[in-house]
Amino acid sequence: MRTKSVLAAVAAAGLLITSACSSDSNTGSSTTPPPTSNTSVESSSSEAPGSETAGTTEAVGSETAGSTDAGETTSGGAGSGKPDSEWFVRADYDRQLAQRTATPEGDAATPWLQSIDAELIDTAKFKKEGKQNLCFSNASTGNPWRATGYVTMQSQIKVLQEKGVIGEYFYSDAADKDDQQITDIQKFVADGKCGALIVSPATTATLTPAVQAACDSGIPVIVFDRGVNTDCATTFIHPIGGYAYGADGAEFLVKNLEPGKRVLALRIGPGIDVLENRWAAADEIFAQSELEVVGQEFTGGDGAKIKQIVAQYLEQGDIDGIWMDAGAGALSAIEAFEDAGKDYPVFVGEDEMTFLRKWQSEDLNGVGLAYSNFQWRTAALAVEKIWAGEQIPKEWVLPQVPVSETSERDALIETYKELPDLFYARFGGDDLPAFPAGYMGG
Repeated sequence: MRTKSVLAAVAAAGLLITSACSSDSNTGSSTTPPPTSNTSVESSSSEAPGSETAGTTEAVGSETAGSTDAGETTSGGAGSGKPDSEWFVRADYDRQLAQRTATPEGDAATPWLQSIDAELIDTAKFKKEGKQNLCFSNASTGNPWRATGYVTMQSQIKVLQEKGVIGEYFYSDAADKDDQQITDIQKFVADGKCGALIVSPATTATLTPAVQAACDSGIPVIVFDRGVNTDCATTFIHPIGGYAYGADGAEFLVKNLEPGKRVLALRIGPGIDVLENRWAAADEIFAQSELEVVGQEFTGGDGAKIKQIVAQYLEQGDIDGIWMDAGAGALSAIEAFEDAGKDYPVFVGEDEMTFLRKWQSEDLNGVGLAYSNFQWRTAALAVEKIWAGEQIPKEWVLPQVPVSETSERDALIETYKELPDLFYARFGGDDLPAFPAGYMGG
């Protein structure tokens, strides 16, 4: 494989707040974020703050050399057998790729309670009687994937409140700002009102000390979605992971493209572990293929920027495949081909309805990857299990199944035909009170 850059740079402009923002990643703050104004910590007995998309989109980076500013090009292609680095650990890569074919433990009807290769831990020391207060420090609800998940979590929390498990619910949204989320977590701990704390970190390294301090306070801490660089959390909940996601997309392109065909990789930005891992896995697979990766570009999740980048590459030659580390911008990339009068590429999208519907209507050669949005529900249910003193997985690995067959795609489109384009099919909340009205936006 050879990698080259067509774009010397795309100006790192401020990210737009658009309906076409990225999926499971908000363009997050970097590991050294600018100061930000305080975000209030809200108390709620049942109602959720607005679930519409807001804020910026999330960021990922590369383990390869190059700039990490949104919109700039990095040089990829470390080659087969790349050494371990900050964002590529071969043992983790091999484990995740193997877990894709593992049979999850638990009832397939409730995948949000299933687990893979679980090491169970005792939570008896956290057992509590009666209602307990729950706190949640959220990176943001700043993109459709996160907005979908938060509606699901809020609905599950409401069920647990009605069940007498949760008392007051305290919520903070850091708007993708590391320093704000650190302040939010510190306030939760200092107030002493949390019977448990859920954290979905904005970025990995910068949030680690705050999460460690919360663990040290003695309350159970549940980390989900993105990780931190400490294993102090009572449980860390996530789908199989970024390596599996990135590999699924890269393998699809290798299988469906002839040797020598040209692939463009579209990424969000730097510094989020799961997103860095996605590209690291794809880069490893592409390096062992005969495909030509013509560039990997940071887009900031901005639909207009995605269109601009794809259009500029198309001016230089055909693009036969598109790999994306988060699929909510897929429609913008597809529209760039339409605007240029070019044939559609083989496309790696996501389980967002926008892409599924476009895939169907245009009969694309595509795949809808999934980063199991139902993990937002798992986080709330983990709290119930911890307060009951039940055993739970220390690392709670959830199944992660792409939408790869057109028959399943069509069934999902039919099942969720009334849901908006920005809805994610692998959300796991059909039986919750919020469904379907809570996912309609407005």
